[in-house]
Amino acid sequence: MDFLTPVGWDEALELKASAPDALPITGGTDVMVELNLTARRPTALLDLTRIAAARQWSAEDGFVRLGAGVSYRRVIDEVGALLPGLAMAARTVGSPQIRNRGTVGGNLGAASPAGDSHPPLLATGAEVEAASVRGVRRIPIDDFFTGVKRNALAPDELITAVVVPISRGPQQFSKIGPRNAMVIAVCSFALALDPQREVIGTGIGSAAPTPIRAAKAEAFLTGELRERDLWHRRGPLPESVVEHFAGLVAAAAAPIDDVRGTAAYRRHALSVLARRTVNWAWDDYWTTGRAAA
Repeated sequence: MDFLTPVGWDEALELKASAPDALPITGGTDVMVELNLTARRPTALLDLTRIAAARQWSAEDGFVRLGAGVSYRRVIDEVGALLPGLAMAARTVGSPQIRNRGTVGGNLGAASPAGDSHPPLLATGAEVEAASVRGVRRIPIDDFFTGVKRNALAPDELITAVVVPISRGPQQFSKIGPRNAMVIAVCSFALALDPQREVIGTGIGSAAPTPIRAAKAEAFLTGELRERDLWHRRGPLPESVVEHFAGLVAAAAAPIDDVRGTAAYRRHALSVLARRTVNWAWDDYWTTGRAAA
């Protein structure tokens, strides 16, 4: 197995173009597991850890551009105030050692249905920046996941960054696992309130072949908040609205039975997560002063 070590994006893209089967590696928290289990035997590994630009992030015009090599730890420490939902998800990833190594870019590349960063990226409408020697393009997160551990990247493309809207309101992330830490999600759910646009975003993990949004639940809650003028009326959400929203989130999932949980359990757990997170976010909306923004 060849080990390719570019020091810049131009070199990395040239290598990927000449060796499309080369498997990119940054933190290695997914790749090394598959190699150790002999689940994959690529002809080459393309080590991206020497590319300084991959470890940079910036905030401009309402968006954070997060380099593919920014670790979960830095997401928590450096951009948590700008991307609170993604930071919440990052805190649930593995152990401190894994959070120091693992990256959002690597999580996207692996495209696991259980990837912790995926639900908040769906809820906020992020875009994946993909580059090749042919140029750079942005892929809407809704179009990025194409199957179980499959994504929309062309063979010669690399993920260079993910572009995420800066939070305009409360965000939440919650997941279910056999214990509180160092587990793969049985299911997970992310929620983003956008008081400026008066819309709701959602993301579901580990409960379908790919990470997905609960589109009908989003439309229902967005409509209820507007029609009842709840964005401008202090008070708890009506219980009937919360229950129907939770039911639509559960109905959006397409889970399977596996070693981590049954499909029925996952649907039930998602309804619980949806109910909790929407109430937490709504309380945050009124208690933090964001309602007056």
